[in-house]
Amino acid sequence: MLVAITGGTGFVGRHIIERLLRREHELRVLAREPSKHGWLRDRGGVELVQGDLHDQDALRSLVRGAGALVHLAGVIVEIGRHTFERVHAHGTRNAVNAAREAGVTRFVQMSALGARPDRSATAYHRTKAAGEEAVRASGLPHAIMRPSIIAAPGNAALRMMVDMLRFSPVIPVIGNGRYQLQPVTADDVAEAFALAVERPDISGTFDIAGPEALTYHQVLDALERALGVQRRRISVPVSVVRFAAYAGMAIPNLNPITPDQLQMLLEGSTTVNNALPTVFGVSPAPFAAAAREICRPYAARPVPAGT
Repeated sequence: MLVAITGGTGFVGRHIIERLLRREHELRVLAREPSKHGWLRDRGGVELVQGDLHDQDALRSLVRGAGALVHLAGVIVEIGRHTFERVHAHGTRNAVNAAREAGVTRFVQMSALGARPDRSATAYHRTKAAGEEAVRASGLPHAIMRPSIIAAPGNAALRMMVDMLRFSPVIPVIGNGRYQLQPVTADDVAEAFALAVERPDISGTFDIAGPEALTYHQVLDALERALGVQRRRISVPVSVVRFAAYAGMAIPNLNPITPDQLQMLLEGSTTVNNALPTVFGVSPAPFAAAAREICRPYAARPVPAGT
């Protein structure tokens, strides 16, 4: 099948592209600057289309003749005109319209665990929810995927935690560190996306997560074991971090976390409706496996696979 992809040049996109190529799909990938993505340009079975979600001609070229559109494009932090609203809401509506006009018969959407339209939600989650609604209202056969934090080399948040553990003798923990995450490996996410592309019976909205909910402290524990280090931790009051986060909005680079990111961290990212085993037949890998992969280049000593 010819599969069109937006957001394929990003962190998760690379994993999904590799999985789809192994399953012998032909791919057409939207890229703002194709010249920067030689790893894609030189691959057999991949065609690059220059443009973005707001270039109607590029979108038409992207989806022409495609059997499915995998819509991965998104932003974690707003930079310039790349706002949550412009990318997640308007961009998704543009992708939906192009797919519908071209007669694409399958739309697979990357959303996020926690996406909801509530006023109390972050702008990230509200705009992800708006993108979901555009897909549902389109009339296109679709699967909307809501992953928890995706654990693999290249995840910026996990890389920041690894760097702290490598270089700092003391690790700051926001509040009590009991807020929970349910990290899912990029390989498991890629498998779920591939199955959603290929199987029309997979229809609806699906939470995608790892096998266990972990506190922030437990995530740090796993990374420490993978690195072969142990660091002292200190609790930083939430009020202090929140003040610094808001101050960082006025003074760029003052704080590595935004107010929205702080809210999402404290809310946690877990689900009791994990579709990986029940819908996709995938036994999700534990976070320890991803931690070993992320930390392998920096580990002080080899860490056995069973630990």
